[in-house]
Amino acid sequence: MINADQPLSDVDVPTLGVEEEFLVVDPGSGLPVPVAGAVVDLANRLGADLQLELTRVQVESNTPVCRTVREVRGHLLTSRSTASAAALQAGARLLAVGVPLTGPMAQSFSDSDRYRRIGEGYGLLAAEHGVCGCHVHVAVPDRETAVQVSNHLRPWLPVLLALTANSPIHQGVDTGCASWRSVLNSRWPCSGAPPYFTSAGHYDAVLGMMVDSGAVLDPAMVYWDVRPSDHLPTIEVRVSDVPATVDESILLAALVRALVTTALGAIGRGDRGLPVTAEALRAAYWRAAHDGIEGEGIDLFAHRRVPAAHLVRRLIRHVRPALRRSGELRAVNALFTKVLQNGNGAVRQRLAFRRRGRIEDVVTLLSRDTGYDWLPETAA
Repeated sequence: MINADQPLSDVDVPTLGVEEEFLVVDPGSGLPVPVAGAVVDLANRLGADLQLELTRVQVESNTPVCRTVREVRGHLLTSRSTASAAALQAGARLLAVGVPLTGPMAQSFSDSDRYRRIGEGYGLLAAEHGVCGCHVHVAVPDRETAVQVSNHLRPWLPVLLALTANSPIHQGVDTGCASWRSVLNSRWPCSGAPPYFTSAGHYDAVLGMMVDSGAVLDPAMVYWDVRPSDHLPTIEVRVSDVPATVDESILLAALVRALVTTALGAIGRGDRGLPVTAEALRAAYWRAAHDGIEGEGIDLFAHRRVPAAHLVRRLIRHVRPALRRSGELRAVNALFTKVLQNGNGAVRQRLAFRRRGRIEDVVTLLSRDTGYDWLPETAA
């Protein structure tokens, strides 16, 4: 059990890793372009760890296992700048955005047996899944602990979604939601917040039922927003739109690890977590996807609507001991203040779009936020 009154050693602080998904688009119009394969090849020749995603307009970067968020930050800066340079060489732009800004929803699939199987099995639902999220992995001792951590994190998932919302513009219009990606994701048979599980056995039984029924093809298609990784000794939190900036991704990663650390301490004290109902979570998700950080959210502990920013502050208070022990409290407070001052990705996209109603202005904004300003002159 973690003692909240003692500083954590390197062993006590869980390691973490971050995955970011990006869209590849035409530099002028913002239309998705199916050159992800070329971008991955070019980026990996430059030393990046870039991978294909479901559709040919998406790529994914992965950090190695990291001990500090400062280390994560360095890897994210490098991967974004390298992938952006590769996209330029392929005649495209890399955008950190949750959904395509414009163009047809349906996209062609990447060239892999698994992705072809998903395309054949899910049709238009899969073809329209050219959306981009950010996944944070945090190390946990074992699968049983991972399932219990999931129970503790469920009430906080809508708060993380509101904080990182970055997909208000889709098919050339303002959708009315800060996170349209979350709305699109909800169409999958296994998505959103997971059930409250009593044990790893319970989790495996539900997972087996979903695979046996054909609702999902394999364990990797369990798209719950928090889940035990199917191939790593981690808990994976995947509720977020891909944040527009590295700073916002770092804020997310620090908060997720602090939530996991706090949950581990609670589990050690015998606390099994608040069993929030599926209906309450669904309502909180809708509010978070619709309002983002600017509007209201649902406090699932007090059962009332409050400003979304208030919920983030409550989350930070909840994990403050963990942030103090990891040395990240000051950075988290500074990064959240920056979000409140400048807006998150959804806020900034809307401001850019409303000035002239031009998608090109949003592409310019997102290009800068993604990391094109960091590229050396030779990259162009």
